[in-house]
Amino acid sequence: MPLQVPPAPAPALRSVLAALSSPTAVRDARTPALQSVQGPLSPELPLPVHVLDHVTPAGRAAAPDGRAPRTRLTGWRFLIRSGERTVAAADTMLTADGWAFSRFFEGPYLTATERALRQAEGLTTLYQPRLLSVPELYMLTLWLHGDTEADAGTGTPDPVDILVPLAPAPPGIAAHRPHRVTELLPMIGLRLAPPPLLTTPA
Repeated sequence: MPLQVPPAPAPALRSVLAALSSPTAVRDARTPALQSVQGPLSPELPLPVHVLDHVTPAGRAAAPDGRAPRTRLTGWRFLIRSGERTVAAADTMLTADGWAFSRFFEGPYLTATERALRQAEGLTTLYQPRLLSVPELYMLTLWLHGDTEADAGTGTPDPVDILVPLAPAPPGIAAHRPHRVTELLPMIGLRLAPPPLLTTPA
């Protein structure tokens, strides 16, 4: 089933289009595919990038009131395509003056994102795609949010939402295996928990 891709903020899209039209920005991108491609480039499939707040081993927020884990919107990511081929990605970030272009890049997460999106399109439920980052684990997941009409820049992972870890995933977490939020967040919480203190006998 096709995904309900959320619209990106217009200033974010304009900043990427301006960077693509700038020979200096493309030359400084240091992405071989972007520098060598011939023909027009277009930013497509905008995905909001959220960062997951610290969670406990039970999969709940570290806040003392025990609220559900929260996320923070940190940017929008666009897949840069040349014809039918994705050659790079572009990140934007929120600054004091609004949305601004951040960087072009390529690498394993680019391929993994495309693979996870294809997986999601094969599901029978309609989802809003997002990216959810866990910086402490160097982990990125495709977050399939069940509320397709929600503001893509806000919200928390619902228990019925699906998270698809992108490759490379942390040890012990299978890449590209879809997980319910209630299944994956406790696993993340265990990996983020500090190791138990060792005590010596008196």
